[in-house]
Amino acid sequence: QVQLVESGGGLVQPGGSLRLSCAASGFNLDYYAIGWFRQAPGKGREGVSCISSSDGSTYYADSVKGRFTISRDNAKNTVYLQMNSLKPEDTAVYYCARHQMEEGGNSWSSLVEYDYWGQGTQVTVSS
Repeated sequence: QVQLVESGGGLVQPGGSLRLSCAASGFNLDYYAIGWFRQAPGKGREGVSCISSSDGSTYYADSVKGRFTISRDNAKNTVYLQMNSLKPEDTAVYYCARHQMEEGGNSWSSLVEYDYWGQGTQVTVSS
């Protein structure tokens, strides 16, 4: 049974760091791109980052580029999102999701391309 479980969220001060984890089970992580999304209160869900399974290509939203880093550990069936230099506007519930294909590519931030989602983990950046 496919399952994605996020962890690592919490409360941090501006400029701080967090590492989110997405533990996958019920499928082979080698064959699916995994994306991170976030949803702030009153706003829609937006793509943050994605990592492909075929060649390890990564994709980032402009708002997080240079601050966030996505990585994958297939041996642990886990995808990570390292979040540095956090800003209050990063506050949101963060979700990981399974892309329907290996690549991600130009569709990496399209919600419709993802078929399974985790329950989300709260990230709050505040003084």
